[in-house]
Amino acid sequence: MLNGEKLVAFAATTDGSRATEFYGRLLGLSPLSDDDFAVVFDAGGTELRLQKVERFKPHSFTALGWQVADVGRIVDRLVAAGIRPERYSWLEQDERGVWQAPSGARIAWFKDPDGNLLSVAQYAD
Repeated sequence: MLNGEKLVAFAATTDGSRATEFYGRLLGLSPLSDDDFAVVFDAGGTELRLQKVERFKPHSFTALGWQVADVGRIVDRLVAAGIRPERYSWLEQDERGVWQAPSGARIAWFKDPDGNLLSVAQYAD
C-alpha cells in the first residue's frame, strides 16, 4: 500500500534552535522550515521532522541512522565537530567506537543534544 510513497522521519527536540545548530550546522542537513511545531530538514531526500516538545525522554535504541560509504571517515568528522561516539561495554568496538556486526556492517552511534541515539553504518559489499 505505501511502497511507492515518500517516507518522512520523525524525532523529538526540546530546543529547536539547538536542534537546528546540531542537525544543520554540525551534521550538514539542509533546513527546510522551522515553525511552532517542528524543525524540518532534508536528510538526503527524506524529510526529517524534529517535533518540538516540552519534555522528552530518549529511547535506548537507535532513532535515526545513515548509510555511509566510509564509517571511519564520518566518525573522524563527527569527532572533529565535537560529537563523541557512544561506547558500549557489551560490544567489541574499535578505537573510533565502530562495531563490526555479524553481517559485516560497520556501525558507530552518537547522540544529538536531546539524547536521540543516531547511527552511521557502512554496509558490507
